[in-house]
Amino acid sequence: MTAVDPSTTAEDTAPDAGGDILAVAREQVLERGEGLSQEQVLAVLQLPTDRLNEALALAHDVRMRWCGPEVEVEGIVSLKTGGCPEDCHFCSQSGLFDSPVRAAWLDVDRLVEAAKQTAKTGATEFCIVAAVRGPDAKLMEQVRAGIAAIRAEVDINVACSLGMLTQDQVNELAGMGVHRYNHNLETARSHFPEVVTTHSWEERWETLQMVRAAGMEVCCGGIVGMGETLEQRAEFAVQLAELEPDEVPLNFLIPNPGTPFAHLEVPQGADALMTVAAFRLALPRTVLRFAGGRELTLGDLGAEQGMLGGVNAIIVGNYLTNLGRPAEQDLDMLETLKMPIKALNDTL
Repeated sequence: MTAVDPSTTAEDTAPDAGGDILAVAREQVLERGEGLSQEQVLAVLQLPTDRLNEALALAHDVRMRWCGPEVEVEGIVSLKTGGCPEDCHFCSQSGLFDSPVRAAWLDVDRLVEAAKQTAKTGATEFCIVAAVRGPDAKLMEQVRAGIAAIRAEVDINVACSLGMLTQDQVNELAGMGVHRYNHNLETARSHFPEVVTTHSWEERWETLQMVRAAGMEVCCGGIVGMGETLEQRAEFAVQLAELEPDEVPLNFLIPNPGTPFAHLEVPQGADALMTVAAFRLALPRTVLRFAGGRELTLGDLGAEQGMLGGVNAIIVGNYLTNLGRPAEQDLDMLETLKMPIKALNDTL
């Protein structure tokens, strides 16, 4: 894979053709801050690989202009792992699949310790995750106790990812001081029935609308490489833009053993990086976060290319049931790229 020269800008590689999609994006997205349409995102995704560096350079310029140079660092931990009743075909935590993951709970003391370790990396966000369709009374009480304990000992924003919510649960989480709520749409609406059958895309959308109305920040992204077409990938980008999330975590499929998607291939690096660029051009003002699967799909060099191609946030450490890179390795990368970590007081 060809490396991106950090000194390269979109202007250095600008094409002369007036109808070229990157020339259009330069004027529309970089200059005016208006995200690309579905047709335009598809045109970027269909660019030949020899134009990847050009697309990444433009995406980086867009990120710098509309988001700035800072990088948001986050850690995540699972409060309740495995045993989920839903059939998300990518997920080893589903109780419906013959995967090696078994149900387990994390106690409050270990939750606080995980938050402390996350804060030591310089992270501003700590996300409590549970593998459930939606939280029951027991889980909500565990979350309440966990958040109170973390706030007493750790200076960090607390986010949650607990599945689909009722209005009462949304209100309760907002009352706990949850800073941001994550609930991924996962993929395009047209492709969702091929990925999940036990609930609908619309149910997820409704939870996200309630979260926003309650005043919490909305974190919503998905997974690239679940058998979707490029057309559906473009559809997903503009559906996210319509939602106007504060953050979009971009994952790349890890074909977990025992899941229905175990047979799918890991996305190719160039394809994944062009997707990063296209999503930044669709979402010029949004926090775009590298999440699960980047180690397999991109490796070290590809991760750097993504950070120089529109990404401005990163999850450090492990991803629930999948291992990530050591946090120190990502922090060293950010230092090498001279990308400052966002301070906590800038996110409140």
